[in-house]
Amino acid sequence: MNQVILIGRLTRDPELVYTPGNQTAVTHFSIAVDRHGTQGREKQTDFIRITTFGKQAENCDRYLHKGKQVAVNGRIQTGSYKNKEGQTIYTTDVIANNVEFLGSSQQGTPRQPDEAYSDSAPNYQEELPDGFEATEEDIPF
Repeated sequence: MNQVILIGRLTRDPELVYTPGNQTAVTHFSIAVDRHGTQGREKQTDFIRITTFGKQAENCDRYLHKGKQVAVNGRIQTGSYKNKEGQTIYTTDVIANNVEFLGSSQQGTPRQPDEAYSDSAPNYQEELPDGFEATEEDIPF
């Protein structure tokens, strides 16, 4: 079973892109998750990369910002790529099935108009790349 549940705060604003071809919305962001130390050590923080798709990706881009607290339910996915120097870089990401926006409702307002989601975003079909699952859940606010 590959399931992850995390609660943390965004370390930066989400980045929204659309895939070539079917124009699926994809949002990337990172969260800081505290890990309590053992044997007298202080707590440590892990920085976890999160990826969302479709309407959820657009909502994350529109309503989330650096410092916002979220709960993420998803799965771990590993991968690799070659950087400009030809070195293989290994990655570990959480592919989110659900992102819940936590905190006060004041913090759930859209970002300023120059940063907010635009109604002129390209249309896309709800097709996800191979290996990803769609969710049909309502927005959690």
